Amino acid sequence: MTRLSGSGDDQASGSAEDPMALAREISDAVDRLANLWSVAAQGARLRLSPHQLRALQILEATPGLNLTALSESMDIGLPTASRLCDRLEAAGLLERTLHPQKRREVRLSLTGPGLQVLDEVSARRSQALASVLAAMPPDERSALDRGLRGFRAAQDTTEP
Repeated sequence: MTRLSGSGDDQASGSAEDPMALAREISDAVDRLANLWSVAAQGARLRLSPHQLRALQILEATPGLNLTALSESMDIGLPTASRLCDRLEAAGLLERTLHPQKRREVRLSLTGPGLQVLDEVSARRSQALASVLAAMPPDERSALDRGLRGFRAAQDTTEP
């Protein structure tokens, strides 16, 4: 796998001409970012598994989901989602309430502490990323910003 060296050598600069070589470099950068993300999240006062954190993020974005919708969003089985919610509820991060019109349906919502945990994880991740970005020369940060904007624009035109 190609590694990002940050040295600006010919191999790194020439890779922009070869989409596959650049894809390998980006893949490495994504792996490093995922590790940075994971380490920052684990530094929070309440350590959550990646699945637990993802469930909280989904419920923050879509409050009131039922268990079936959460399991489908996470691409996990209903029993796994139920146990996951059991643990989050026991930790005081999630609450289950009956649907007002559908007696058999239970809604899942974050509690105040659940929202606080997400805020803390987000702040820790932003700080970790800002530390890395601060170590980059300003012109490279600007190039990264332009490149990411270009990537998002290209992705928007290629997605169905």
